[in-house]
Amino acid sequence: MSTTLTFTPMLGAYLDPSAIAIVVGGTAIGTVLRTPRRDLARALAAVRVLFRRRFDATALVAQVASLGRIAQRHGVIALDRSVIRDPDVAAAVAAIVDGAGPDEIATLLAEQRETRDERHATAADVWAAAAELAPAMGMIGTLIGLVGMFTAMDDPQSIGGAMAIALLTTLYGAVLASLVAMPIAARLRRAARIEASERQRIEAPLIGLAERERPRLRAVPNEAAA
Repeated sequence: MSTTLTFTPMLGAYLDPSAIAIVVGGTAIGTVLRTPRRDLARALAAVRVLFRRRFDATALVAQVASLGRIAQRHGVIALDRSVIRDPDVAAAVAAIVDGAGPDEIATLLAEQRETRDERHATAADVWAAAAELAPAMGMIGTLIGLVGMFTAMDDPQSIGGAMAIALLTTLYGAVLASLVAMPIAARLRRAARIEASERQRIEAPLIGLAERERPRLRAVPNEAAA
């Protein structure tokens, strides 16, 4: 009980609103100034990924297989009425319905993969940049505190507050970088690698569907002309 009572005041000594404002506010302002608005919005929205389960393409593979069976029974045009929530699968199926061949589907999926990888990398880079800025803001806060100490040498009561800012800003910068921003960037990159690896599982089935259905699409106009 006594240990808890003595530890609680110690925690209060590590809380300083001015130091928090310098580090957190400075890091936020620096990140906003160096990041385009769209990339900043993506980085903030990407944090939601950390609370989701890892991406698994098993359901998408099963859906593509189901779409293949529908195309065999009712024709590829029937896929146009299917409800497909995944954007990659939806775009590929729409292209297949329009008559795209396997090479075109492979190109489409490669373009989507490149765009997605760039988007994920941008979000992680924003958080990595914040991790770089936080210690720098801590050092700036330290300099501000030292200046405050030297200008208040004739007032001993003011020296303590300035020294606290000098020390705590360094601490806050290290904590914000090492325990918040950098872990978020690392987890976003790991989630992006997992999703990229999983999405490779749906490329071959979609290309195979295009290869199987394109001859049938060509046969329909020939039959109509005959």
